[in-house]
Amino acid sequence: MGGFFGTASKEDCVFDLFFGVDYHSHLGTRRAGLAVYSTENNFDKAIHNIENSPFRTKFADELNTMHGNLGIGCISDFEAQPILIRSHHGTFAITTVGKINNGDELVRDIIKEHTHFFEMQNGEINQTELVAAIINQKDNFIDGIRYAQEIIDGSMSMLILTPKGIYAARDKLGRTPVCIGQKESGFCASFESFAYLNLGYTDYKTLGPGEIVVMTADGVKTLAAPGDKMKICTFLWVYYGYPSSAYEGISVERMRYNCGSHLAERDMKERGDVKPDIVAGIPDSGVAHAIGYANKSGIKYSRPFVKYTPTWPRSFMPTHQSKRNLIAKMKLIPIHDLIKDKRLLLIDDSIVRGTQLRETTEFLYNSGAKEVHIRTGCPPLMFGCKYLNFSRSTSEMELITRRVIKELEGKDPDEATVKEYANPESEKYKKMVDRIGKELHFTSLAYHRLDDLVKSVGIEPCRLCTYCWSGEE
Repeated sequence: MGGFFGTASKEDCVFDLFFGVDYHSHLGTRRAGLAVYSTENNFDKAIHNIENSPFRTKFADELNTMHGNLGIGCISDFEAQPILIRSHHGTFAITTVGKINNGDELVRDIIKEHTHFFEMQNGEINQTELVAAIINQKDNFIDGIRYAQEIIDGSMSMLILTPKGIYAARDKLGRTPVCIGQKESGFCASFESFAYLNLGYTDYKTLGPGEIVVMTADGVKTLAAPGDKMKICTFLWVYYGYPSSAYEGISVERMRYNCGSHLAERDMKERGDVKPDIVAGIPDSGVAHAIGYANKSGIKYSRPFVKYTPTWPRSFMPTHQSKRNLIAKMKLIPIHDLIKDKRLLLIDDSIVRGTQLRETTEFLYNSGAKEVHIRTGCPPLMFGCKYLNFSRSTSEMELITRRVIKELEGKDPDEATVKEYANPESEKYKKMVDRIGKELHFTSLAYHRLDDLVKSVGIEPCRLCTYCWSGEE
């Protein structure tokens, strides 16, 4: 996925920029970049690969050598950014978060005007460069950003660094957040609101869907008012958000706690024969779910395994899936005296392919567990995300749900059939869940229901995007 941070300060901004970007490291693992501006030194930019080294290590030199009063930076799972552009708007730097589904079409239209794009190694166009090219088709930044928001199929939030200030724009339907913080020396814009708290900023405002502002050290001016319709990504709470993150005023930790509580309620009503000795969360995103479940059910919470993270990169970082699975397995260390002869109920945030969770279950059995019951913090993932570049949400044909549905149907299912399997009241749903549980060697399996998930968030259902589970836009 990715995240960004920008700051406009009366003082040198690089310290705040460095740590503000670093606080987004949970959102990406491949590339990171910084761009700053000062009247004395003009623009300066750096981009590094962070696949095998954390952001702080790779950008330690820039912390000491970069200087400026205005700066933007990002963590990215895909394209190299921020990029520096010279156009009829002057020189500016831009960083983005989002996904463009109609990129080929947009590139063809722009190339007709006798311009060009640099291809990345995989033959694709850097989507941040494409956004810059779209903006440059208009006479000013405001019209250019609005134009990009209108013609992009997908979502696109962005920060644009200019000598006069930083433009911040949230995507048209608010699928990803943009938060503004303030302190005496200036303002900042951030994907994650917690990223600026330890830097001395306090909450100033959260941009609404499609809202555009320009930020200087002296203030924040609204250039385009927010729209009424919102479709913020619910998966941010489920998986991607750090526990201290909050979106639309709802913290990730509280939402996951609520999920666990609702899961326990369902189990007590519908699965009374399940009698685990302990409840545990798959580290790290399943922990709050498990605490919520334990407190609601009265079953004690425990940690039958811990994650050893000091030297291991994130499990989905390597390009090859088998390497990701190996790293995920090697990071989990069992605590045998909390496993042997125990009936365990584990909660994970989601099941994608199921490979890692099956291996986790196997090592628990090998460590002496009597039973391993699995609960998930979200419904079955049925549709690939059309709006955000999620590493966690893979292509539809790799989802264990799609593979099982194909086996049950004897053919590739159409969308209507998949939606039948997504209905938790249907027999097809029950058959799919039963097949997945048996294949992955779980004693029992139950997913969080979509209606309970929406209750767990606690904001109006019409303002949440739940496409990956329901197929409904």
